[in-house]
Amino acid sequence: MTTKRGLITDSFKVVKKARRGGKREKRRDSPPPEEAEAKIKTVREEELQKLRQFDLDWRFGPCTGISRLQRWERAKLHGLNPPEEIRYLLLQTHTDAEYNQSLWSEHPL
Repeated sequence: MTTKRGLITDSFKVVKKARRGGKREKRRDSPPPEEAEAKIKTVREEELQKLRQFDLDWRFGPCTGISRLQRWERAKLHGLNPPEEIRYLLLQTHTDAEYNQSLWSEHPL
């Protein structure tokens, strides 16, 4: 019979290192006010995020080559039930190009 061979680590003594300064208490500080403000999305960012989601939603047809409002109107014409919130948002911000142009407007066809 063969003898059972152990692992190479079995021949070394296990040594646990002592902690410096003993045990530490866990601190749960709130983040500095600057970081807390940075986490809160602005209204503009939330609106643009909704519009990006509208751009990525394939149910309302392709969005390249036309504005968001044109796409919304085309989807409504074809009975695809686009969200009224998007139309309202686009009508409120019709002068801002960042709101009107789709996510893919900067990419050539």
